[in-house]
Amino acid sequence: MDNAELGKRIKEARLARKMTQQDVVGDFITRNMLSQIESGTATPSVKTLTYLAKVLQLPVNYLLPDELETSEESEESSPAAEIDELKNMKAAFCLGSYDRAVELALPLSEKGCFAYDEACSILAMSYLALAKSCKDPKDGMAKARKAQDYADKGIFAKREVKASAVLLYDELAERL
Repeated sequence: MDNAELGKRIKEARLARKMTQQDVVGDFITRNMLSQIESGTATPSVKTLTYLAKVLQLPVNYLLPDELETSEESEESSPAAEIDELKNMKAAFCLGSYDRAVELALPLSEKGCFAYDEACSILAMSYLALAKSCKDPKDGMAKARKAQDYADKGIFAKREVKASAVLLYDELAERL
C-alpha cells in the first residue's frame, strides 16, 4: 500500500468516527503531521501507525502494506529490495501481526539473504508469540518447535527465546 492509500484509510476512519484531526493527534503528533499523513505526503513511523490504529479503533493489519514485492518476483534479490522487505517484516512484528511477520520473514530466512539474521530472529519471536496464543495444543507445539529452531540461527540467536519455546512446548505437551 502506498502513502496515498494509507492516508485515505486513516482519513476515512477518522471521518467515520466523526473525529477532527485534533481529536486524533492528542499530544502524540502534530495536527500538521496527521494532515501530511492523510494527504500521502508523509510516511508515519511504526510507532505512529500503532498509535493511530489504537485511537481510530482499527486493527493494525489494516494500516500495514497489503502486497509486498518478494525476492521471488525478480531474478535476483538485491540488498535494497531485502531492506524494504525487512522494514515491512519488522513493522508487522512491532504491530503484533505475527502471522504477517512470519509470512514476510520466511523468504528472507534462506542462507545467503542479506536479511537472514534479522529474519531468523523475527521468526523465532513471532512463532513463540503465535504458540502462546494457540488454542490447539498440537498447533501450539508445532509453532513452539519452529520458534526453537529459528532461535538457534543467525547472529541474533537468542537463548531466552529458545528456552521459552522449550518450556511452552513442554506445557502444551502435558495438556494432550
